[in-house]
Amino acid sequence: MRWSSLTVLSLLFSPVLPLTCYVCSSSSTNEDCSKYTQDCPAPLNTCMTTVDTLGLMKAIVKQCASQATCKGAASAASVDANGNGNRVDCCNYNMCNYSRAESVHTHTSLMLLTACVLVLQSI
Repeated sequence: MRWSSLTVLSLLFSPVLPLTCYVCSSSSTNEDCSKYTQDCPAPLNTCMTTVDTLGLMKAIVKQCASQATCKGAASAASVDANGNGNRVDCCNYNMCNYSRAESVHTHTSLMLLTACVLVLQSI
């Protein structure tokens, strides 16, 4: 019984390791934006990736954020039919935001492909 009490106490007081995220202030490619990492200070518990697209220009920002901040930004983000706008992705395990910016490009490409198929079917 004594060992189980010590085990519970050690789990309660064991240090919590910080979340590690890729960070960059603004890059045009995911590769440039995924060179540096940061241990997120409390209460920042989410890796946030923002991709702003306007035509052929893209600005990617990766940072530590609180879950509430990231979810709020993600709910306000939008991309139009031309692929312009911004997208915000949130994740919460170490270095999970490495390829989040690439998924936006893939998502936009799939949207455009679907639009082209629909247009061709209506002709």
